[in-house]
Amino acid sequence: MISKYLNFYSIGRALVMLSGCMVLPINVDGNGQPNNLTIAKVQGEIKEQMPASEVAAILGSPNIITTDEQRREVWIYDKVSTNRIDTRSAIGGNIFIFGAGKLQSETTSSQRTLTVVIKYDDDKQVRDFAYNYSQF
Repeated sequence: MISKYLNFYSIGRALVMLSGCMVLPINVDGNGQPNNLTIAKVQGEIKEQMPASEVAAILGSPNIITTDEQRREVWIYDKVSTNRIDTRSAIGGNIFIFGAGKLQSETTSSQRTLTVVIKYDDDKQVRDFAYNYSQF
């Protein structure tokens, strides 16, 4: 009977040890959607005189669409990316049926923000663009 409990306990302990170190990367924007907007895309693919349709195909829909003082369209992309790593480890021991254990957990996270402002001319072609990138 004791060997039955030891076997069950050993299997449970093994499962805890196998799942003890978990890494859960999260790379989403502020709305919980995958973040495909990168500084490299803006720097490498957005050019002056590019039509708005091409910008939308590359960067997706902007967060804000507004106009400037001459009523020309301005698109603003404001993305936040959060990377989080959860690490869990279990240390355990047993004396027959009785057990002792310790579960440790650590979370580290970092955030990146990217704000892109694209100004269009009267023909809806890029006349100017700027961006701000930060990481902390």
